[in-house]
Amino acid sequence: MFVTLEGPEGAGKSTVAAFLAERLEAVGKSVCLTREPGAGDVGGRIRSILLDGESLDTRCELFLFLADRSQHVAAVIRPALASGSVVLCDRFADSTIVYQGYGRGLDLAALRAWNTFATNGLVPDLTLLLDLSPEAGLARQTAKDRLDSEPIEFHRRVREGFIEEARLDAARWVVVDASMPPEAVASACWTAVTARLSP
Repeated sequence: MFVTLEGPEGAGKSTVAAFLAERLEAVGKSVCLTREPGAGDVGGRIRSILLDGESLDTRCELFLFLADRSQHVAAVIRPALASGSVVLCDRFADSTIVYQGYGRGLDLAALRAWNTFATNGLVPDLTLLLDLSPEAGLARQTAKDRLDSEPIEFHRRVREGFIEEARLDAARWVVVDASMPPEAVASACWTAVTARLSP
């Protein structure tokens, strides 16, 4: 099973992913816990350019994310799925649709096509959207990277984009209120995962 975690900055995706990995392993599941951008050696170098570097042209930014994703799917995600592991990924293709589409204004249809090409058609079985206002999420951030530092209007468009994408594919997405206490957020996500988990 392939599970992705999406949401605005500061929503708690990494914390929830680690919690889910621990719970899944406790019930005997093999787990691959990964993230985008930045998995593996190639991904690590791309992540540094994307998040720590200088201002990037919008299309350059897009293609760096897609390059990272293509390598990630080929080298990490598909092999893990083939071995029977549950893959938990902190951000995936939906982040590109939302950040570069709704946030940056690039064409959504083109982004969907390029994502399909980069992933060779791989789509998550379940996407957990940790929904949180951008004001609350950014307030949780202790260190801001290049994307965190975008104007608040950008982050509002991102949140609206996530909500719209979840609405368009309600069978795949589960929206969780990330303003709840952390234990309640984790519990809601675990419930969603176990509902899809094969015995």
